[in-house]
Amino acid sequence: MTVSGHRGRRVRALAVLGAALLTLSVGCQVEDNGAPDGQHPFTGGAPASGPVLAVKIDNVRAARPQTGLDQADLVYVEQVESGLSRLLAVYSGSLPEHIGPVRSAREADLELLEQFGSPALGYSGAQSALLPDIAAAPLYPVAPENAPGAFERRPQRAAPHNLYLDPTAVLAAAPDADPPQDIGFRFGDAPEGGEPTPEYSVGFPNADFSFTWSGQEDRWLIGMDGTAALTEQGDRLTAATVVVQHVLIRPSELQDRWGNVTPYSETVGSGTAQVLRDGQAFQATWERPDAGGGTEFTDPDGERLPFSEGPVWVVLAPAE
Repeated sequence: MTVSGHRGRRVRALAVLGAALLTLSVGCQVEDNGAPDGQHPFTGGAPASGPVLAVKIDNVRAARPQTGLDQADLVYVEQVESGLSRLLAVYSGSLPEHIGPVRSAREADLELLEQFGSPALGYSGAQSALLPDIAAAPLYPVAPENAPGAFERRPQRAAPHNLYLDPTAVLAAAPDADPPQDIGFRFGDAPEGGEPTPEYSVGFPNADFSFTWSGQEDRWLIGMDGTAALTEQGDRLTAATVVVQHVLIRPSELQDRWGNVTPYSETVGSGTAQVLRDGQAFQATWERPDAGGGTEFTDPDGERLPFSEGPVWVVLAPAE
């Protein structure tokens, strides 16, 4: 049936208006929610198409120096039992030969990792009560029991701080792991309003981290428990941006074998943060409405706060 006359002109006008609004809506969604084209969503550098691999890494003194931690795109610092810390390192594209020491996963890792789509997770096991949740989570769990050839024990160190993984072999066991996607980070020039900060410290009940600005390296030099954090080669561990994200750390229903309650760091919600970059500290607010989405960091005016290009460390610190 042909539409003609005034009614036809009105229908065509509405159609054009609707198309324009749809185009505007799509454009706004890309501008507001999409990571900029040509940037890696984790580091702001050259984009990578390789799958995402997250690895749970030991961080007590006997586990240091770690292997492959300096090549991570993104590192999360988490509180675990007895007020100690562990690291969740995220890789994509470029991979080290080995990563470790590898340790067990925690319940809070599942919520944290959901923003990456369906990544691979390299870990050394978990409490039996958590295994069904890991199996049901949107990720590809790879542990020694289902990929023994991807892991090895190093005799130079004492167990349990001597388990290492081959990331290429781990990803071969998780061939459908997702590539990098937008997790809310934005990168660009430093905004105004930063406070000159030569050093910043974060404390957990039984773990401490320090970040000291080096203008020569244009990086934050990382310290752990009062000593310089080093690579296996003796170089300093560094980060271009450090985010101190204040989260609710509550007791979970799980315990370790000695009866210590496992803490749960809530990464869905909102709170305050400090973003450290270029030798400055910027006050920020973080927001993550649901586990399937990323975390936005905004300044006091509500604008997205850009990170410096390079590796990012996110410290999930106790809420103030």
